[in-house]
Amino acid sequence: MCEDRGWDRATGKVSPSVVGDTKSRTLQDFVADNAAKNATVYADDAAACHDLPFNHKVVKHSIKQYVDGKVHTNGIESFWAMLKRAHKGTFHKISQKHLQRYVDEFVSRRNFRRNHTVDQMTLFAGGMEGKRLRYQDLIA
Repeated sequence: MCEDRGWDRATGKVSPSVVGDTKSRTLQDFVADNAAKNATVYADDAAACHDLPFNHKVVKHSIKQYVDGKVHTNGIESFWAMLKRAHKGTFHKISQKHLQRYVDEFVSRRNFRRNHTVDQMTLFAGGMEGKRLRYQDLIA
């Protein structure tokens, strides 16, 4: 989908971000700001993705086309499905205020999944160093 920086096929990493709305201009500006200038952008046939200023390949979900050779959005859709399952099954309510934090948590889970457990723990603990989220700030 074009509302995120998405899936980097070369590295297998995801790097999505929350955007304010899903209007064509917002999404196209976001992709333009975050994708490499020579990138090939793979998207579905959502109207917001039609005029992307990139080498742009599309699968047409509207006619049940999900893969066309190397053209597909399966990787990023898998990421979003994982986050949606967590929302339904674990978190139940995710506020707009903290949405990016939830996205970031699942980005970390996805991007570090192949690391050894000890390496994952080291990375996560290192990321917490010098950071503090007080309950008062959380609910403010």
